[in-house]
Amino acid sequence: MQFYLDGYRPGDPFVAQPHPSVADRPAGLPGEVDVLIVGCGPAGMVLAAQLAQFPEIRTAIVDRRNGPLAVGQADGVACRTVEMFEAFGLADQLVAEAYWVNEVGFWRPDPEDPSRITRTGRIQDVEDGLSEFPHVIVNQARMLAYLRDSMARSASRLEPFYGLQAADVQVPAEDDAPVTVTLRHVVDGEETGQTSTVRARYVVGCDGARSAVRTSIGQELVGDAMNSSWGVMDVLAVTDFPDIRLKAVVHSADKGNLLIIPREGGYLVRLYIELDQVRDRDMLAARSVTPEKLAAVANRILHPYTIDVQSVGWWSVYEIGQRLCAKFDDVPVEEMPDRLPRVFIAGDACHTHSAKAGQGMNVSMADAWNLGWKLAAVLRGTARPELLHTYSDERQKVAQELIDFDREFARMMSAKPRSSSGGDDAEDPGAFQAHFAAQGRFTAGVATHYGPSMITGSREHQQLAGGYPVGMRFHSAPVVRLADAKPVQLGHAARADGAWRLYLFADAADPASPGSRARALCQHLAAEKSPLARFTPADENPDAVLDVRAVFQQGHRDLDVGSLPAVLVPRKGPFGLVDHEKVFCPDPRTDDVFDLRGIDREQGAMVLVRPDQYVATVLPLDAYEELTGFLSGALLDAR
Repeated sequence: MQFYLDGYRPGDPFVAQPHPSVADRPAGLPGEVDVLIVGCGPAGMVLAAQLAQFPEIRTAIVDRRNGPLAVGQADGVACRTVEMFEAFGLADQLVAEAYWVNEVGFWRPDPEDPSRITRTGRIQDVEDGLSEFPHVIVNQARMLAYLRDSMARSASRLEPFYGLQAADVQVPAEDDAPVTVTLRHVVDGEETGQTSTVRARYVVGCDGARSAVRTSIGQELVGDAMNSSWGVMDVLAVTDFPDIRLKAVVHSADKGNLLIIPREGGYLVRLYIELDQVRDRDMLAARSVTPEKLAAVANRILHPYTIDVQSVGWWSVYEIGQRLCAKFDDVPVEEMPDRLPRVFIAGDACHTHSAKAGQGMNVSMADAWNLGWKLAAVLRGTARPELLHTYSDERQKVAQELIDFDREFARMMSAKPRSSSGGDDAEDPGAFQAHFAAQGRFTAGVATHYGPSMITGSREHQQLAGGYPVGMRFHSAPVVRLADAKPVQLGHAARADGAWRLYLFADAADPASPGSRARALCQHLAAEKSPLARFTPADENPDAVLDVRAVFQQGHRDLDVGSLPAVLVPRKGPFGLVDHEKVFCPDPRTDDVFDLRGIDREQGAMVLVRPDQYVATVLPLDAYEELTGFLSGALLDAR
């Protein structure tokens, strides 16, 4: 991470200097903002953390709770989510604290004695090379705490307002009039009778499955209820079950199913316990479930092993159907050509599903990052307002894929295992293990593929960079930074700062030679008519909108830093300091990035990446007009 651009100062360099507006900010809830976020769950907090990077944007986030979430709720953190947290500078702490999901054990009834369970196999959780980060487990309260810390360290000094619940959202007919939100004051879940009003240019409902914001824009969750109930407990326990520190899926013959998720810290473990609709009917009907009863069911499933629960950190019972909204904003499809969205919904407000696949928190956070950079770009005047239409279009399709995946995963998880005698209505235990392995990219969060739009191009030149599929996340790779010979991950150059990244993978020619396509491109980017000059406001740093990075094929000891094109060593900040961290070379100690990501060595390639780290387009190094034309479809001319 870079700092001191604006001058040296003592103290923690990761704490930004407060924006001048912070000193003038009135105490308490503001009456007018640019963005009002309703809900401090995963989606709301990612959105707030993203907008906090832009102190000129007036943002407020409210929640009906008395204060921050303390325990419980989601805990699975996909590889892709850790990649996202890296962009916020939070991945190191997250990975250090978390439990790493390395392998998964599968258990089924013993064919010789179906009353007992036996292990049928263990598989690697995440395939090699899928991400530089692991799949980890950290409880949701800690994830939200990381994001609150990021907000507090930002120049915005953004903090949530608690004890406020959205009651009414009024969207005016005039495009330039603010949305009016009435907030009810709540203490310990009870309304006090007091209300506050906030006027906002945009409102985002991250207020859960019972979202008042969703209701206000006429959207509803549509889908099917599940016919199964599950208990969940975070426990400290003593057990002879051998896979207690592995993620484990346990199917019993007729006593229910169990999902074991080890938690951070080495001792805590989460149990997802299926409650049988017949055997456990009485306690479900009477709503008399207790941790003790859940522990008894867990012991029933685990036979011949036992688990002695010593302490319960959190527990709950849930039955959530797979439900989805048709649209994630307030503009009906037929009105999209003539109207821009003003109100959005994200996370559980627009899609709900079971917790067993561990996708809810991850997909909700991805919703928010997708929306956050777009709102920031429109509010800062660097992008066309029509960009906001792409949020619902992109994320609703992803949510539908999640619903479809979750429906099948939940069915297989709850299915009765097939015995050695067979049975058409039972599940082959090997089929679930195979399904789990086959869906690894989806559960890791790296299977999202956005279709063509104003910010995602065609695959016309995909052959130039086969490992960077257009519409999918930019897959990081090891490289060496030229200026200081430091081994780094290429993808970690990207911050959650709203900038597009243009990665220039150089052709084979010496970059100092007249025949170098990469050098010619850099000369073009330095010209007055280049996209850098066209889309970057005069008062911003040259990489504020389009951040140009280069990866050369030569070794880092074979290139002369002094001969680099000026666009790759830009001057920035009030002192005109040189940014030396734009150029990379292959790492000689590992696989060459050009081979890893299928880059055409002879021709090279441009890989344009969106602010949320998804590949927007792949182009030849000499496709100058194509690059400018693509960017002009989304960005505003700053001149």
